[in-house]
Amino acid sequence: MGRYAARRVLQSIPVLIGITLIAFILMDIVPGSAVSMMMDPRTAQMSPEVEARLIEHYGLDDPGPIRYGKFLLNAVRGDLGFSLRFNQPVTRIVAERLPSTAVLATAAGSFAVFVGLAFGIVAALHRGKLIDTVSMVISMAGASMPVFWFGLLLMLLFSVRLNWLPASGWGDGRIQYLIMPAVALGYGFAAVIARVTRSSMLEVLGMDYIVTARSKGLSGRVVVYKHALKNAMIPVITVVGGQVGRLLSGAVLTETVFAWPGLGRLLIDSILMRDLPTVQGCLVLIAALFVGINLVTDLMYAYLDPRVRFE
Repeated sequence: MGRYAARRVLQSIPVLIGITLIAFILMDIVPGSAVSMMMDPRTAQMSPEVEARLIEHYGLDDPGPIRYGKFLLNAVRGDLGFSLRFNQPVTRIVAERLPSTAVLATAAGSFAVFVGLAFGIVAALHRGKLIDTVSMVISMAGASMPVFWFGLLLMLLFSVRLNWLPASGWGDGRIQYLIMPAVALGYGFAAVIARVTRSSMLEVLGMDYIVTARSKGLSGRVVVYKHALKNAMIPVITVVGGQVGRLLSGAVLTETVFAWPGLGRLLIDSILMRDLPTVQGCLVLIAALFVGINLVTDLMYAYLDPRVRFE
């Protein structure tokens, strides 16, 4: 297991380097000057001399390979650059916004896993019945509906019509501000988990060892949750890990719709303000989180199915 984990960690390093390179190139080819956004054009105009000095001060006049090398070396040391908009290190800004995104992603992921597994197991155990059909219709709706559209529908129903929940904001982390963003972000994720769980459970429940367990007189609860569910979870864990990217990308839209002060909203605001160092730092951090979670998924997969380690 240790050798397999070390091999997967080494394989992740080139992926991270490639992601940083793509993020750097994309930010570098964007037309326009980033330092021009440091002054409000409605109140003052930046002279070419001042703009040239600022470009030289921030090292933006260096050749691309040199700037990428500096960025990569600094990123390894935890330095993601200096924000032109906030006039402070990007690492500090990201550290302030990361907890709120982590809270939202954790709540949405927990909701998705709990609801998705419950719907998938119930649908598999009642195959062909009404509850199976209803569960799959709800899952199809969740997989088809854009996260921002579902968020607006939740806002219209529970905030405007019923006045049960606040429409947007952080609210100092109070739970009522978290419910709608977490449900909006996790609904599509839960739909995918439900469909995969149902399919995997139906396949496992038809295997010989399940028939043998039933013939021994074991209760249905023991057969389902002790024997069938563990093997059925292998493809589910793979899907959960693969959907993390969707969860993180959906957080960008969700945080924008609900004015949630996380990395997603910071990324959108920084793009609009052309704060390229902050955009680049956010992209690299999100990519690193994605790679890290996929690595944990691979290790869990290898733990549940030892054959993976020897492939």
